[in-house]
Amino acid sequence: MDKLALTCSSAFLLVVLLFLRFVHGAKMITSCSQTPYPEVCYHFINTNPLPSQLDEAGRLEFHELVHKVAINQAIEVHRLISVMDLSPFNEQAKLAWTDCLELYEDTVIKLNRSMSSNNPTDSLTWISASIANEQTCQNSVIDFSLSSHVQSFPNMLRNFSNLLSNTLAIKKAAALSSTSRPTSKQFGGRRLLSDDFPTWVSVADRRLLQSSGAAPEADFVVSQDGSGDYSTISEAVTASASRTKRFIIYVKAGVYKENVEINKPNIMITGDGIDATIVTGNRNVQGGSTTFRSATFAISGDRFIARDITFENTAGPQNNQAVALRAGGDFSIFFRCSFKSYQDTLYVFSQRQFYRDCDIYGTQDFIFGDAVAVLQNCNIYVRKPSSGQKNTVTAQARTDPNENTGIIVQNSLVTAASDLRPVQASFETYLGRPWQKYSRTVFMKNNIDSLINPAGWLPWSGSFALSTLYYGEYMNTGSGANTAGRVKWPGYHVITSSEEAARFTVGNFLAGDSWIPGNGVPFSGGL
Repeated sequence: MDKLALTCSSAFLLVVLLFLRFVHGAKMITSCSQTPYPEVCYHFINTNPLPSQLDEAGRLEFHELVHKVAINQAIEVHRLISVMDLSPFNEQAKLAWTDCLELYEDTVIKLNRSMSSNNPTDSLTWISASIANEQTCQNSVIDFSLSSHVQSFPNMLRNFSNLLSNTLAIKKAAALSSTSRPTSKQFGGRRLLSDDFPTWVSVADRRLLQSSGAAPEADFVVSQDGSGDYSTISEAVTASASRTKRFIIYVKAGVYKENVEINKPNIMITGDGIDATIVTGNRNVQGGSTTFRSATFAISGDRFIARDITFENTAGPQNNQAVALRAGGDFSIFFRCSFKSYQDTLYVFSQRQFYRDCDIYGTQDFIFGDAVAVLQNCNIYVRKPSSGQKNTVTAQARTDPNENTGIIVQNSLVTAASDLRPVQASFETYLGRPWQKYSRTVFMKNNIDSLINPAGWLPWSGSFALSTLYYGEYMNTGSGANTAGRVKWPGYHVITSSEEAARFTVGNFLAGDSWIPGNGVPFSGGL
């Protein structure tokens, strides 16, 4: 081939490559226009290399690119936070910084897991958890009104939040447009086993939860009288092995004054019963802790189980946010447990959680967070708050309309605790208020006592979230369940259709049939 022909051939190839890149880019830009934040999408598409191939619709590779960009930015945000100069920070700001560092490290892990998963429900759950992490970092700063320090955090935080929303929207759209029908394992279902346990609980775990008395298969025994392997729960958790099989820690009756953090998977804590085995602490925001860090007991390890134990924060109603338990591990189960505090008792932080036959005590926003959480056959006790306070049972924190999160309360009792009952008429009590813009909470087939205000629900601030939230009530009974006087917000629903209500059952909303049964917790998969 002569030089002229070679030159013409090379020029033609360059034109073809430029044209293909233009077509790729055009498809990407068109796809960006369908995201919640197209300008952010355009920016990162232009500053990141395009993939070499596209499917016919340009969807798969576009999704992968957006997801990879989100991962890369999460890594960069974590790096920038880790190298920040802390010398201008006071102790409270350092606590907020510590929260953010841990949360962004977890976000990198969650986004990588969601990228590699073929299960749409898993991916949506882990991206939603990443959004909860990002929001909680901001909350930790807000807890202390550290506006001056907010400015010193990386400027890309806002862009990263928008990137997460884009990633979640694209992932959800891809799942909905998939030509293959979702399986019951992916999205739950109504199927139950013959012993009425959901299928996601292993046979071995089911035996453990059904067993009575002391845990005969315990790996470690914790006791304050010296008869066990350790005298504190934290020591036993530190000594426990990270493994795929269940690791059981049996905690004998007693009051354990300690703050416990569990970041290993497959840990089970079992006690001698509610108010027999008690874990207690008193960290609180008023005392200098962030809400995230105030928890007496905190879980980030997946497949955690707790049975027959009380988690308590004794800070009192005057000390603002004081968490008894923070749950952030995927596939967490709480069976016959009690949670006691005042404001912010039970932090259903993120991912999939199931509560059965539990007692929850509190005053303001005392079941709160952004998990996929179902509470079934529980007792919800509203306590006496500080003077001038109003009680709100829930404060759900969904910040994005594509998150699969929400708080579902089913077949439970909502009533006054013994300290509130004599003065019940002096305090207003509501089922919930919207902590974030897309707050989602549903009460189904509960017994709601007379303490609930006829309006049912309380605004957070003015008209914030009233048209974007989803609050629902379905077939509740009791003197506080009458919906005739309920709020008239656009986002409030009196659910009359069993098909609509079924969306929020353990089987469908929590996909519980795929992970609860083997752990031995009784449950109802449907209505």
